[in-house]
Amino acid sequence: MAIKAIIIDDERLARNELKKLLQDHSDIEIIEEAANVDDGVEKIENLNPDLIFLDIQMPGKTGFDLLAELEKAPRVIFTTAYDEYAIKAFEVNALDYLLKPIEPKRLADAIQKLQVEIFKETAGVSGLNRGPLTEIDQVFVKDGERCWFVKLGEIRLFESVGNYAKVFFGTHKPLILKSLNALEERLDDRMFFRANRKHIINLRWIEKIEPYFNGGLLVDLKGGEKIEVSRRQTVKFKEMMSL
Repeated sequence: MAIKAIIIDDERLARNELKKLLQDHSDIEIIEEAANVDDGVEKIENLNPDLIFLDIQMPGKTGFDLLAELEKAPRVIFTTAYDEYAIKAFEVNALDYLLKPIEPKRLADAIQKLQVEIFKETAGVSGLNRGPLTEIDQVFVKDGERCWFVKLGEIRLFESVGNYAKVFFGTHKPLILKSLNALEERLDDRMFFRANRKHIINLRWIEKIEPYFNGGLLVDLKGGEKIEVSRRQTVKFKEMMSL
């Protein structure tokens, strides 16, 4: 099965060089290329590639800006001439990071890593582009200078902050520019539950449930947060959890 890839780089020569190197890797199919972030975002959302080769420094917006605009992040291999970005790229947990000019051996290593990732995940759930986002889909979260790729299964809680949502994973709580209503529409409702006006919880992170006043419930999450399930949502919650 071919791995569909898009190259996003503002330099035509760099795109051509990478395409030439990828001729030795018949399992990677370059379906499109883009020279800037806006074009890249549009092509990713229309074509749903398995992988993007992404330059970091581009005129106007960076590769990190591109990732922040996507609803769900594909697998990413960064390609850049700027090694000071290496630490940042690994902090966002990118698949790999190739320094220009790209060496064939490093490219081969990155593609092998990609194949291992894909093999591990095909054993799990496969998410279709327009269906609900599954637990293995990853979202890109940017908070100031720090960036992460987070699998949805690792997120225990979304909390509404105006037009933003605070994302709780590990010890982090960065904000993303998405409303809770927009998130609720795209999240898999077998896994994520709208507990009240302000919170969506990941059902798999629930540690304890107890009755709360007004006929509601109080849920303890494994991260230590206590979230109230409103009286209106309690009936639905009990049905879902077979309580």
